[in-house]
Amino acid sequence: MSTRCASLVPLDETTPPGSFVALPCVLVIGNFDGLHRGHQAVLREAVGHSRATGLSACVLTFDPHPASVVGAGAPPLLTTMDRRVELMGELGVEHVYVRRFDAAFAAWPPDRFARDLVVDALHARTVVVGQNFRFGARRAGDLALLRALGADLGFHARVHAVAHDERGPFSSTRAREAIAAGDLDELLRVLGRPHALTGAVVHGDERGRTIGFPTANLEGVAELVPPDGVYAVRVDGVQGEGKHLRPLADGVTNIGVRPTVGGDRRTIETYLLDFSGDLYGSRLRLHLVARLRGEQRFASIDELKARIVRDVADARAKLAGR
Repeated sequence: MSTRCASLVPLDETTPPGSFVALPCVLVIGNFDGLHRGHQAVLREAVGHSRATGLSACVLTFDPHPASVVGAGAPPLLTTMDRRVELMGELGVEHVYVRRFDAAFAAWPPDRFARDLVVDALHARTVVVGQNFRFGARRAGDLALLRALGADLGFHARVHAVAHDERGPFSSTRAREAIAAGDLDELLRVLGRPHALTGAVVHGDERGRTIGFPTANLEGVAELVPPDGVYAVRVDGVQGEGKHLRPLADGVTNIGVRPTVGGDRRTIETYLLDFSGDLYGSRLRLHLVARLRGEQRFASIDELKARIVRDVADARAKLAGR
C-alpha cells in the first residue's frame, strides 16, 4: 500500500537561499520522537487550522536530538526520521523541515531563531508549540518571548494542550518505559499503533531452515528494541526510504540470543506465516502486536520445535483478534 507522504526538507547553515519554496504556513515545532497520541492530537489540530485558514501545514523538527548536543545525550530512539515523516503525512502534514542541530545552531539567540528560521525561511503565520517549549541559546526563549516576537514579526503563537488518558499524559518517556517493560498493551495506548522495528534482511546461520522454520534476520534496527522474547508481529516490506509499504505476512519474531542453539549475540529473526520468497537484501518493518513469552532455553531441538509450533498457533490467535 502507498501512504500519503509529506516532503522532508533538510536545513542547515549551508542550505542555499531559494533552494526550496516555503508557503505561508501553520508551523508546529517539536522533536516528535514517537509520534504518540499527544503529538497526533496537536498535528490534527494544526492541520485543521491550516485548512480553515488556507495555510500550508508544516512541522519544524531537529536532527540530531538537541539533548545530544546541549544535554546529557539523546534518549533511545522510538521512530526514525523517515517513519516520523511518513506518519505526519498520514495526518495531513505537507512539509517537514528538519533543521540540523549542532553547536552553532544551539548558540542562536531566541530572536534570531524566530526571525531567520521561523519567519524569513519558513514563512510561518501561526506557530504551535508545547507548554514547556523553550528556544534559543541556553533555552532563554519562553512562551512569553515567543508571543512578543510573534507580535513584532507577524506570527501568532498557539500553545497546544497536553493530551492524556486516565494513566497520565501521553509522552515519549512513557512509551520508552512501556517498551523496556515489554508492555505492548500500554505501548499501544500511548502510541495509538503498534511499535515498529525496521531493518535489512541479512544472511544468518540458517539454523531455522534446518528445523522447518526459516527466518528473516534483521540488522540495522535503529528503534528501541523490547526485552528478549517471542512476539506476534505483522510484517511489511519497505520501499523508497519508508514511504511505500507492502504488507507481506503475519509472523512470529524471536528477539534474543537463542540459548538452545548456543547463540552468542542478540538477534531479531522472524518466521513469516504462510509466506514463501527470497527476502535477502530487502527492508522489513515489524509491527509488534503482542508479546507471547520470554526467551527460553529448551533441553533439545525437538522441544524447541514443539514450542515454536505452539508459538505459531498463539500468534495466529493474537493477530486474528487485532
